[in-house]
Amino acid sequence: MKPEPFRIEPTFVPRIWGARSLAPLYPEKSNLPEPIGEVWLTGVDCKVATGPFAGKTLGEAWREMPPEWRGTRFTESGDFPILVKFIFPKDKLSIQVHPDDAYAAAHEQAAGGRGKTEMWHVVSAQPGASLLLGLKPGVTRESFVRALENHGLEDLLQHHSAQTGDTYFVPARTPHTIGPDVVICEVQEYSDLTYRLDDYGRVDAKGKPRELHIEKALEVIDFNAPAPQPIRWDTPMGEIGAGYLYYLAACRYFAVEKWEFDGWANENTNPMCFELIIVLKGSGQVRWEDGESSYAAGETWLLPASMGKFKSYTTRGGTEILRVNIPEIGGFERMIAAKGYPEAMRRRFIFP
Repeated sequence: MKPEPFRIEPTFVPRIWGARSLAPLYPEKSNLPEPIGEVWLTGVDCKVATGPFAGKTLGEAWREMPPEWRGTRFTESGDFPILVKFIFPKDKLSIQVHPDDAYAAAHEQAAGGRGKTEMWHVVSAQPGASLLLGLKPGVTRESFVRALENHGLEDLLQHHSAQTGDTYFVPARTPHTIGPDVVICEVQEYSDLTYRLDDYGRVDAKGKPRELHIEKALEVIDFNAPAPQPIRWDTPMGEIGAGYLYYLAACRYFAVEKWEFDGWANENTNPMCFELIIVLKGSGQVRWEDGESSYAAGETWLLPASMGKFKSYTTRGGTEILRVNIPEIGGFERMIAAKGYPEAMRRRFIFP
């Protein structure tokens, strides 16, 4: 079976805080009968749309594909390791926190036993859009509990104006919420564990408040961690054919680059790990040794690790994509160090 990229169909997930229009990423999703908050791009139940695994779920394709497609780091299939989503809030998400791997392994085996470290990339933001991420300096467990009792948690979280192109690395154990009128692409460990602290008094379709998880949340919050700051780059960090790349974030769970090009861009896949391509803007073709396929905004493609060289061509205007994989431990750091970036710059986007 010759390696070739394949497109993954998204799954549209209703959320109480979601939007009824997902344009322009999904222009056909307008005037929706119920609010859609999340679009799962690599859920294991998402269907494969093209290639030899068309019609199967991503989970089935992952188990059945040749090991060299997954990469030498994944000779045993195990679980699919990366969950990518678009988030479309029309209201605030709950104030929440995610556990780390150690806590999830000890207390959440029934839910998969895996924590949730994630990264947000702001795809678009309307004027005034904002998010809350991390604690202000000096917040203690005691002051946090008092604010929780008085529904004043927002006053203890760091406020950020959401700007298109910003990236935030969100370690597990960091309290946060995202406000309305912003579209986020989230890359994360494959986990859906969320502990809600405050849901702003909302009720579900049956008139019942959604469950809170205050005791667990208080157990996992890191009250000593500094609040994450936005990652912003004023200049490109490399060239890819007729375009440029930016390193957004890298950790043990994922590494993410952003490509911007108008014309063509090319790169080689890494035989150690498959790659995901998330198209944020534009349309065109992705080409490899034995074929080509068309891509469009909102789509997600899996590129086999053994595919080798590939090129992307833009047909109308510019293209923006996120390129996601799982780096070799230390490999991403070595690659960045070889480019001569100073240590202070490397610390901005490489995390434990």
